[in-house]
Amino acid sequence: MPPRINIPPLTRGLLISLVVLSFLNAGARYRSWQVDRTTSLPSRQYYAPYLTIIPGMSVAYPWVFLTATLAEQNLFGLLFTGVTLFYGGRYLERAWSSTEYMKFIALISGIPNVLTFLIYVSAFVVTRDPRLTSTSISGGISIQAAFVVSFKQLVPEHTVSLLRGLIRIRVKHFPAIFLLGNTISGILFGTDTAALLSWLGFLTSWTYLRFYRVSPLMSSSATGGGVADSNGAAAGPMIRGDASDTFAFAYFWPDAVHAPIARVCDAVWDVLVAVRVCAPFSAEDVDAGNEQAVARGEAGHLPSLLNSMGGGGGAERGRGLLSGGGGHGGSRREEAERRRALALRALDQRLHAAAGRQPSAAAAPSGRVASSSSNGDSERNGGGPKGAPTSVSRDADGSSGDTEPPASGGAGMLGETEYRPDDAPGGVRKTDDSAS
Repeated sequence: MPPRINIPPLTRGLLISLVVLSFLNAGARYRSWQVDRTTSLPSRQYYAPYLTIIPGMSVAYPWVFLTATLAEQNLFGLLFTGVTLFYGGRYLERAWSSTEYMKFIALISGIPNVLTFLIYVSAFVVTRDPRLTSTSISGGISIQAAFVVSFKQLVPEHTVSLLRGLIRIRVKHFPAIFLLGNTISGILFGTDTAALLSWLGFLTSWTYLRFYRVSPLMSSSATGGGVADSNGAAAGPMIRGDASDTFAFAYFWPDAVHAPIARVCDAVWDVLVAVRVCAPFSAEDVDAGNEQAVARGEAGHLPSLLNSMGGGGGAERGRGLLSGGGGHGGSRREEAERRRALALRALDQRLHAAAGRQPSAAAAPSGRVASSSSNGDSERNGGGPKGAPTSVSRDADGSSGDTEPPASGGAGMLGETEYRPDDAPGGVRKTDDSAS
């Protein structure tokens, strides 16, 4: 029996629109080339102004600021965006509901396109280079950037295995890798439009998810679905934005550059707060955001590439190309063991820090394990005030990870806090306290 492919309605509509608009764009560009064969132009300057954004002509076709995202210029872009929407779109639409997913797609399509258009027009005003006004702006790069940001929020500690485990990457590293690749391509190969769209898509999606998206306050839901009413809208307590420490801007980048990025973000954040553009997160906001992150980590995982197509054979085939470390059970077990190890090390760090501040009395944590970030007030770049409680610890390589309370009191855990499960390839490496 062939596998049944179940695609949510909005994702299905986006995929159909992507194919139709991309083929219409290819036909219009070919017709443009047929009309003017005598002029040698770069391929991106054969355009269809009613399907893609052309800075010198798009004012007459305002709908293109939304539709241009689904009009690809070449077959490679069509395939890459199609795969992104098929797998990532199915996951996010089921996690967030169709209404929230549609709002997200509209924002990450419209805002980057408008800003890129304004950048090219401004550059033309300064340089008077006519090529800037005839450049075609289109493609799903902003959607791809926004999706990796979304997965960084939902399943940051999930490990994705590529090529049957030959390459293993944590989801939280995807945004930095994606932006680096597009930036290098823009500099070396002249794909400046894609580089701009990737950065603007990243910033737009992070800003929306960090400060504005309203989601259910979860206790055990991993992906923000929460409890829905009869109309599909989320019911119960709601929370605005994501004030968790792991979703701060500085934590999208390697540990080596956390400090300088945090200082720049602190300065920008102080200015925005001073002019009343932004309001800092309260301690309650940070606590709620951290609890959300822990709840997502406890119950959530990134599905295998084909595991929702129905039938065991499809799921097994999917695990070889893009999986989470051996299927559902293995992925959940490894992530639980990793979080337990992080909790033990975080307890050790907290007790040592308390002993250093108060040599006469050892402070024992009560309730939830907490550890402070390496930059005390760096969270102002996207969140809570200095000294706000947090439930985020740091991996041995400096990256952040979700924690959960230890099973028992901390008095007997100071002697040894390393936890290395035998069957978990992603075990925690033992490090000195100073390396944290």
